[in-house]
Amino acid sequence: MEKLAELSHLFVTVFLSSFASLMVIPAITDVTMSAVCPGKDECSLAIYLSGFQQAIIGLGTVVMMPLIGNLSDQYGRKALLTLPMTLSIIPLVILAYSRTTTFFYAYYLLRTLTAMICEGSINCLALAYVADNVLERQRTSAFGILSGIATAAFVCGTLAARFLSTASTFQVAALVSMLAAVYMRIFLRESLPNGENLTRPILKSGQDGHCQDDGDLSGLAPVLKKIPSIQEITGLLKSSVTFSQAAVVAFFNSIAEGGMQASIMYYLKARFHFSKNQYADLMLLLGIAGMASQLVFMPLLTQLVAEEKLLAIGLLGGIADVRALASISLFASIHAK
Repeated sequence: MEKLAELSHLFVTVFLSSFASLMVIPAITDVTMSAVCPGKDECSLAIYLSGFQQAIIGLGTVVMMPLIGNLSDQYGRKALLTLPMTLSIIPLVILAYSRTTTFFYAYYLLRTLTAMICEGSINCLALAYVADNVLERQRTSAFGILSGIATAAFVCGTLAARFLSTASTFQVAALVSMLAAVYMRIFLRESLPNGENLTRPILKSGQDGHCQDDGDLSGLAPVLKKIPSIQEITGLLKSSVTFSQAAVVAFFNSIAEGGMQASIMYYLKARFHFSKNQYADLMLLLGIAGMASQLVFMPLLTQLVAEEKLLAIGLLGGIADVRALASISLFASIHAK
């Protein structure tokens, strides 16, 4: 518990950053529709733009995430957190100023470019910070708490968006994003990885070796002091069956979530004429359930259930979400006729 208490400034940083980035989600669909297809509830161009943006961001993060992670091993987690937290302010400031078509496309372009660095990197660096400062046997619980704090930020941000106007939503998000960056620079202490605490380092110095077993990672050179090349990343995936399987699971899970995120908001807009407030109401229900799961049940279950079983439960829950959404949509469409 003493180690977890030392992470309080990180938790505040993650909460503020997540609050700022997530509170605009209920409003961004209306802004996009108003800018791209004014006066309409259906707009295929908006869906194409969102899907294209997600694809470009995904390709960019494939290159940038290993780079950012490797640089954070050399220069520290706090130093590298500064970059994505600063860049994430820019798109929010644009829409906080104006949401006309011209400013929307400026936001769209800058959001696409900055998200290649920001998307996921704050969360990954925060997880690395936790791993640097928490004993291995306590990391699963600490990761669950961190995820729960991000979910709590989602709930609070969505609740704020529910009662704020669209303009005020982006203005508050921009201010909180600035506050998060300033708080992090002032209060969060620097953290560098301690290789001695790693029982199975991902990258090890020395000559390339052979896998000894399912979880044994072969030596990859050069080590952490050089930006990893494509060959090194590929070698890392090949070096451990366990690691490559986890990467495959994450890849396909991201495809499913990305496809749903790119279309579900516009489907609800076209089919049921949802607006910002209806999106916020729906997200509040999801967020409260997720917050209870991450902050209450996850820390308890990690003491009783293996991580592999928890992952399987989570994936099955994701499948159930898709089937439930399809059933609800079918039921609603029947009764809407």
